[in-house]
Amino acid sequence: MQGFLFKLNPSIILTFEELNLDDAVQQALKDIGFKTPSPVQELAIPAILDNKDVIACAQTGTGKTAAYLLPIIHRNHLNPHPGIDTLILAPTRELAVQIDQQVDGFSFYTSVSSIAVYGGNDGSVWEQQKNALKQGSPIVIATPGRLIAHLTSAQISFADLKHLILDEADRMLEMGFYDDIVKIINYLPRQRQNILFSATMPSKIRQLADKILFRPLQINIAISKPAEGIDQRAYMTYDAQKLPLIKELLQGKEDELPSIVIFCSTKQNVKILEKELKRLNFSVKGFHSDLEQSEREQIMNLFRNREVQILVATDILSRGIDIENINLVVNYDVPHDAEDYVHRIGRTARASSTGIAITFINEKEIRKFNRIEQLIEKEIPKLPLPEFLGEGPAYEIKSKPKPSQGKKKKFFKKKKNNTNNKS
Repeated sequence: MQGFLFKLNPSIILTFEELNLDDAVQQALKDIGFKTPSPVQELAIPAILDNKDVIACAQTGTGKTAAYLLPIIHRNHLNPHPGIDTLILAPTRELAVQIDQQVDGFSFYTSVSSIAVYGGNDGSVWEQQKNALKQGSPIVIATPGRLIAHLTSAQISFADLKHLILDEADRMLEMGFYDDIVKIINYLPRQRQNILFSATMPSKIRQLADKILFRPLQINIAISKPAEGIDQRAYMTYDAQKLPLIKELLQGKEDELPSIVIFCSTKQNVKILEKELKRLNFSVKGFHSDLEQSEREQIMNLFRNREVQILVATDILSRGIDIENINLVVNYDVPHDAEDYVHRIGRTARASSTGIAITFINEKEIRKFNRIEQLIEKEIPKLPLPEFLGEGPAYEIKSKPKPSQGKKKKFFKKKKNNTNNKS
């Protein structure tokens, strides 16, 4: 993969008007309240309009979805044609629905439409998806597994396809979709524009990019760093202290903190914490993979409309869900991967707003949190617990003995024992 590398520079383009998007798209942006393009939009939109392949490393909350949707809608509006114009692959049904909703907003004054294709629904939805794919919706947003199922069961033509977009490509590879992506690409015309967005750039992403991109423009925007508007804090807690600490932090804060997301590392912890918070009379809903799609959508609508104050969720919510004005993100458990921390707290302080991110660290999670601090190159303040909770564990990074040292000690101990036995 050879191409041109752009890193974050001071803003050159000051308004969306200077990006030369069609008036119909400009009007939708004004209605939505978009005024100034983000750095990734400044760099990606002109390149996509110029029909270049693009690979962009951009964290959540930087405006990456608009960076590829706006030029695609602009071009399809000016040059409509029958069939599928653009295929967008996304890792989860939640992100597919999110992108579909953004297409609706950005294309409001155009005839451009889209269809979200994902699993977890009934037979009637399957038929609707199949018919839309056969008829050729301008923009198709799909999860890889569901699209493969449609491709193997029906005659779907991608002959008119002009654009392939992989959103959150690193997440798709983590979920094991590499083979599905390659299989889908085999159904597509070779002459097309390829656009790849990823929050991180591990070697597997580079390998995939080498397969599908031709001399791409490479964009690197604030890789693996939380937004500046996030006030990051932490508490050292034993597990038994976490629930009373949550109660102390949130009790009576309905007006001050109307929108809160609490992340747990397992769906079992989500269920337990949801039950406990309900017992304490908090307005709370759990969000995890055991829920049906209709239940998830209902919960998200309640949360967006501020009818539920607290959403307790697994990392299924940490990427791709665009909810405005989340005031507080709590990491009830330290995430296993440092990158997931960035995605979790990226749910707040989106689009230049501000927010608070609090992490509870037990004695077993100190090393994991230290890796997070190394990744983001920042030490997070450790706040004292309320007096009634007593002391928490100390934040101490103990060095591990080298494997060779451990073996050496064991060897000499064994040798000494053998000597004593002989005497």
